[in-house]
Amino acid sequence: MTVATASLRISWATPIDARVRAAIDAHYESLWRFLRRMGVEESQVEDAAQQVLLVFAQRGEEIAPPVVRAFLFGTALRVASDFRRKSNRAVSVVDLGTLGEHAHPAPDAEQQAAQSELRRLLDRVLDELPPELRTVFVLAELEELTMAEIARVLCIPAGTVASRLRRAREIFAEKANELRPYVEKGGVT
Repeated sequence: MTVATASLRISWATPIDARVRAAIDAHYESLWRFLRRMGVEESQVEDAAQQVLLVFAQRGEEIAPPVVRAFLFGTALRVASDFRRKSNRAVSVVDLGTLGEHAHPAPDAEQQAAQSELRRLLDRVLDELPPELRTVFVLAELEELTMAEIARVLCIPAGTVASRLRRAREIFAEKANELRPYVEKGGVT
């Protein structure tokens, strides 16, 4: 899925609006990926990302420019938790009659299916990590935050970040190795 910021139509008139626009330009795609990897359903990621940006817009003047990224990811972590909790209580109703009316925008169905399968495998491995390890792993490996940034986002000591990241990498490697034969063979159970 291509992440686009086109759905965010806001008139930028004040300095805080410019800071929000700069945050969107600089961090929206990684924020979207982070929310998705933290368990927010794909259909709800846009709403979750906008919730994070609303919090930033409300508190933007308090946040120093060097810590904007850390603030966004820390807020995203809490928003993802809220969305997962709401999702567990919600019941989806799908009108099966309208499914055939919407054409899928993806150009290459075969390639998209392969990418989707790999994403599903990644999600499966991430789902098996305990939440505190998953969070550190996603922030470090997928979003490329430094240990200092992760410590600031999670409000934990850098040593705790390092030990959680080491353990998460070990578990991730074990789980990924279990799935390697399926990926190399081109199929998944």
